[in-house]
Amino acid sequence: MLLPDTELEVMKALWEKHPQSARELHDVLAARTGWALSTTRTVLDRMRAKELVLRTEVHGLAVFSPARSKVDVLGDSLAHLFRDVLEVPGSVPVSALTGSTLLNEEELAELDRMLNGRKRR
Repeated sequence: MLLPDTELEVMKALWEKHPQSARELHDVLAARTGWALSTTRTVLDRMRAKELVLRTEVHGLAVFSPARSKVDVLGDSLAHLFRDVLEVPGSVPVSALTGSTLLNEEELAELDRMLNGRKRR
């Protein structure tokens, strides 16, 4: 599933720290997105309906966590780009993502296994 940029921003904030309340997420996202709090809540509701985020309660406060891992979401996006858009039939060059501030070495290795079918070592 390819996510729109708005939903990717929410996922990135939740991958970095979770769980978070809608207000906490809004505080993180507002500078990047310019959203009103109501927009943050609307995007979260839409993402819950798509089963991208989980809503739980902590001490009576609704908090949100990612329902899908970073590697899973990014792997789907990269697979679509390389296989469907660019029509690359062979291995996907995950090494090009080295240096990403979003992915660590373990996540890059998992992404490589996901995209290129390599077994875990």
